[in-house]
Amino acid sequence: MDVSGYAAMLGLFAEMVLDDAIRKQKEQTLYREIDSALARGDEKSFIVLTEQWKELHS
Repeated sequence: MDVSGYAAMLGLFAEMVLDDAIRKQKEQTLYREIDSALARGDEKSFIVLTEQWKELHS
């Protein structure tokens, strides 16, 4: 593999790692917000947040 092909592969791998890290961060934030909405008894927020959770996992 030439240098430019190797650099392209590294760039693609870095993008995949970054995308995964962002998705995990969003997942953790939503989880905490859903838990908080449940604790407060906030049904509207719970529904909105669980819809976001479903979209993230589809």
